[in-house]
Amino acid sequence: MTQQEFFETYGARLNEQQIEAVKTVEGPVLLLAVPGSGKTTVLVNRLGYMLYCKGIAPENILTLTYTVAATKDMAARFKNIFGEEVSDRLEFRTINGSCAKIIAHYGRLIDKPSFELCTDEKEIGALLGNIYLNVVGEYPTESDIKTVRTLITYCKNMCLDKEEIKKLGKDEDLDLLQIYEIYNNELKSRSLMDYDDQMVYAYRILKGSKFILDYYQKQYPYICVDEAQDTSKIQHMIINLLAGDAGNIFMVGDEDQSIYGFRAAYPDALLNFEKEHIGAKVLYMDKNYRSNAKIIEAADIFIQHNKDRYQKHICATREGTSEINFLEISREKQYAYLIKVAENIQNQTAILYRDNESILPLVDLLERKALPYNIKNVDMAFFTNKVVLDILNILQFSFVPMDEELFMKIYFKFQSYLSKQNAIEMCRLAERNRSSILEAAELININGRVLGNCRSLDTHFKNMVNEDPYKAIIRIEKYMGYGEYMTANNLDKNKLFILKMLAKQEPTIPSFINRLYELRQILSEKKNEKREKLILSTIHSSKGLEYDSVILMDVINGVFPSKVIRKNSRASAQDKKDFEEERRIFYVGMTRAKERLTIFKYLNKQSVFVKELAPVEEAEEKETRSEKVALEKS
Repeated sequence: MTQQEFFETYGARLNEQQIEAVKTVEGPVLLLAVPGSGKTTVLVNRLGYMLYCKGIAPENILTLTYTVAATKDMAARFKNIFGEEVSDRLEFRTINGSCAKIIAHYGRLIDKPSFELCTDEKEIGALLGNIYLNVVGEYPTESDIKTVRTLITYCKNMCLDKEEIKKLGKDEDLDLLQIYEIYNNELKSRSLMDYDDQMVYAYRILKGSKFILDYYQKQYPYICVDEAQDTSKIQHMIINLLAGDAGNIFMVGDEDQSIYGFRAAYPDALLNFEKEHIGAKVLYMDKNYRSNAKIIEAADIFIQHNKDRYQKHICATREGTSEINFLEISREKQYAYLIKVAENIQNQTAILYRDNESILPLVDLLERKALPYNIKNVDMAFFTNKVVLDILNILQFSFVPMDEELFMKIYFKFQSYLSKQNAIEMCRLAERNRSSILEAAELININGRVLGNCRSLDTHFKNMVNEDPYKAIIRIEKYMGYGEYMTANNLDKNKLFILKMLAKQEPTIPSFINRLYELRQILSEKKNEKREKLILSTIHSSKGLEYDSVILMDVINGVFPSKVIRKNSRASAQDKKDFEEERRIFYVGMTRAKERLTIFKYLNKQSVFVKELAPVEEAEEKETRSEKVALEKS
């Protein structure tokens, strides 16, 4: 098939940039594709071009992407355009899928079975839970286990050495290296590997076995990689080994959309592509076909604030049909506003947020009012977070002031300066005298200041019983010393805000505690059986998707972004990298919107990100004022 015939048949709607990407087949190529630029269409058409115009055998092309769902989607799109016969001969895989194939091949070669892949996250969670207990000396929450699991994934994907793992653990106030080594040894003793090990072992095999490496380099002289910005360091190392000297590697990505740093996404591989691949070509697809021009213009201005990126722009192809709405509102009142949105919803609307917990007060209200919604990828970590468990334990202790187990969990979190030995003695005396534990402070030999603190705490607990949960949480934070404990231990105060918003809906402490359990159950059992107009999603879960209308909520310093890095600050290189990633997350959120974008700006608490959009906001306000003047004159 000639080029002309191919493009007339399959690529009639491609623009010049897309056609160039389709036709550039030989050598290392990086295609930087902005949001909504049609990268999947280009990838699929390029595969067809390689087969029909370049005569490349489908068996010689390996197409890698980030998720199993993405591989299925791309295979289905290819089949729909080019037919079943040739599509079944192409290989669409995740990188983990390719690693599994390499490991199995090596096992057959040396006549030794490979380790079994542990796919049961509960089994891994139980293993990590036992290790955490032995190393840290306390029972982990689900949130603790999730944190450790994420850190281990990061270590393996970033190929960190022992010193780097130690430093990472120090930053997290955790003996991560010890946990990491025990975990790996335990997996090996059970002849198991996790998904991250799959890549580590595949890389070692490719590095250590010339036969295996030669086999796969000959099998796949052409490699296509989708979502390259989400690929980790070790994944890039594997891909580069497979590409070999032929170097026919086609990477599609956008460093501006790299938002999985916690999973070790490695956008540096894109930024250093020309250095690492001799004779590399960098192509651009900068036309966005998704969003109205006002959204694209604002997104482009915003992302230019990042430094670690290619100097490129995102360009609109549609007209500016509606302005970005910067809605000034208090953080507390945003939920009532969003309920009104839900009650009057006409078109598909996505409420997007940085952290899962941001949406809990809204979910609570939606459930109370029986309003329909879909929610994507719910995370339960909030309910087992240390701060949340502390508050629940403190509230419960107010009703059972003789409970030794609860007291021993909380006594040192009030700045009371009560020693553990004294706390144990108070528990023993309280049991003997059948009194409250704090009253037993009168019976032991402690200094006057500590005794005064115990008396004060006892009074607080007695008063708390008759309070509504909102007031009780304020008492705990501001007057019982827990706020100072949080500050001293660098605990997330946003958890308290979410708890307060939930507490406002309940009249009593017992009903509030019960409601938290109910909410957890509701979310764990929530099934999106029907496509609803209202979608709740983290920005991470919305990546690759688009919605008629988008509302960005909780855009507030300390939440989004979680940490503010000022210009010319002396922040560490890692802190600056993390801050740029948060800006990329915001950019991805903005570019999910097709028609309308609303960004909440909070009274007296504006996010630095909203301030970076100030030129856009000022221009739109000026335009609105001009329109009003024109209307008045007419």
